[in-house]
Amino acid sequence: MKGIVKLCSIAPLFLALGLLPLALAGHDYAQALSKSFLFYEAQRSGYLPSTQRVRWRGHSGLLDGKANGVDLVGGYYDAGDNVKFGLPMAFTVTMMSWSIIEYGKQMAASGELGHAMDAVKWGTDYFIKAHPEPNVLYGEVGDGDTDHYCWQRPEDMTTSRTAYKIDPSRPGSDLAGETAAAMAAASIVFRRSNPSYSNELLQHAYQLFEFADKYRGKYDSSITVAQRYYQSVSGYADELLWAAAWLYKASNNQYYLNYLAKNGNALGGTSWAMTEFGWDVKYAGVQTLVAKFLMEGKGGGYESVLESYQEKAESFMCSCLGKGNRNVQLTPGGLIYHQGWNNLQFVTSASFLLTVYSDYLSSSRKYLKCNSGYVPPSALISFAQSQVDYILGDNPRATSYMVGYGNNYPRQVHHRGSSIVSIKVDPTFVSCRGGYATWYGRKGSDPNLLTGAIVGGPDAYDNFADERDNFEQTEPATYNNAPLIGVLARLHAGRGGYNQLLPVATPQPKPTPRWRPTPTPAPASAQIWVQQRVTKSWVYGGKLYHRYLVRVTNKSGKTVKNLKLSISKLYGPLWGLSKYGNSYFFPSWLTALPAGKTLKFVYIHSASPAQVWVSGYNLL
Repeated sequence: MKGIVKLCSIAPLFLALGLLPLALAGHDYAQALSKSFLFYEAQRSGYLPSTQRVRWRGHSGLLDGKANGVDLVGGYYDAGDNVKFGLPMAFTVTMMSWSIIEYGKQMAASGELGHAMDAVKWGTDYFIKAHPEPNVLYGEVGDGDTDHYCWQRPEDMTTSRTAYKIDPSRPGSDLAGETAAAMAAASIVFRRSNPSYSNELLQHAYQLFEFADKYRGKYDSSITVAQRYYQSVSGYADELLWAAAWLYKASNNQYYLNYLAKNGNALGGTSWAMTEFGWDVKYAGVQTLVAKFLMEGKGGGYESVLESYQEKAESFMCSCLGKGNRNVQLTPGGLIYHQGWNNLQFVTSASFLLTVYSDYLSSSRKYLKCNSGYVPPSALISFAQSQVDYILGDNPRATSYMVGYGNNYPRQVHHRGSSIVSIKVDPTFVSCRGGYATWYGRKGSDPNLLTGAIVGGPDAYDNFADERDNFEQTEPATYNNAPLIGVLARLHAGRGGYNQLLPVATPQPKPTPRWRPTPTPAPASAQIWVQQRVTKSWVYGGKLYHRYLVRVTNKSGKTVKNLKLSISKLYGPLWGLSKYGNSYFFPSWLTALPAGKTLKFVYIHSASPAQVWVSGYNLL
């Protein structure tokens, strides 16, 4: 703890000078990077190659897709279960690809670029199979309900392997859009080493984007078995922009830049300032990538629109640094905190965006503009490093949340394959319920080390319980690691490790900043907009209270029924909605919201705005 106290006390001085050394924590980032790729090998489904290094795993899911007349063998299991969920898998591949695009040179210097590209290709090979026709995409194999009823290693699984697809009659723009983004980003990864494969990926990306844009709808309304596990709360607008951005980067085709410019407002890219980035909400990622286009001089005549994207990207960065209008919550130990279930996914994704944006700013000799003033690029990467160091063990519990890194890491991971003896050690069949009886409740360490896995992590007070049934904290996920590999490669490379990808502009005198209030709208779907603002503030009992007015506007052109809202971080009373369980619905006097009409409700609490988003509705 002395080291942590010392770091906290000197950090403000170093940050002010822009001099915080990258190696201060003394972590072996190269080792952590290497271990991350072992985790992806442990998550493989299908026929394992002769180069497989995680030897306790075996072949699995060898009949996937057969009942549907399509070969769906391969891909990744998302987390501690044996289901192949398409949306988080595609996001994983997109982020692995982005990590390689930015820091492939650094990965090569660490001897890990080959493993990184293998990890991407394991995913894209599967996506090619899952996209047998231009307007057909298989988005899930297996289902969470039957899978969670059983505790079996993947080599033994007897659960349903039904395959679920989207098509024009059952669309899924978010799923198709994210998969298009993954294919486009991966096409850049393989452009030099395997140009024919790169072109194949790009052709799939073109088709998937057209499918996503032409036949619009949420994928979990078509693949309903995904709703309890990977519900697309943010809708599909962000994925359409995300896919267009990656297609522009991969193809340099002006059509996709036009799409970003002309749809930026309608789809939320220039209007939503977010504080999180992950497999569901992509806005901050889109905004960061588009900001890079602008800084590279690739605005194509749309510079003013792209500047609006960049403003929102910088709002995200400022919120992470505690210098924005709406800042992220930090634990007492300094970790970004969004939610109790798998919080570290948001930490690694934010750390990646901070890292790349720091390098974009450094390359173009610019500063970040926040409410409090100009912030040097070094502050962004220093904060990102603090998050990575926390994950690797610099935290109040001195616990590494990467399995196998350091001496004190989770030993009872919520993971079927890791927690059950390897089929190569004991081939005795483990039955559906027998796995729960024999292995799930077992208090000892896992028989198989899930090396490199980033688990869900601690709670809002830095507490963590290393127990297998504590799935919120001990379950890993592929999308936890994907953004982290880029950050680890960058940190290992040191201060001079970033790529000079951007034109170096002539330094200009720093103008006196003139700040405009940044709007803080709540997340919304593309068809239903949610906006909120403070209408009154007062002090009572030493606390500052705010009255918030929330406007939910129907922009769809049709009548909305069965509207369902989700609200988090609400700490006071609310009026104007009916609550059932953890969701909110129309008040008793309202049954539908006609086109163009607005529903209003209010709440009071002594905090920043609650998070309000649309989680379901029907159009008539």
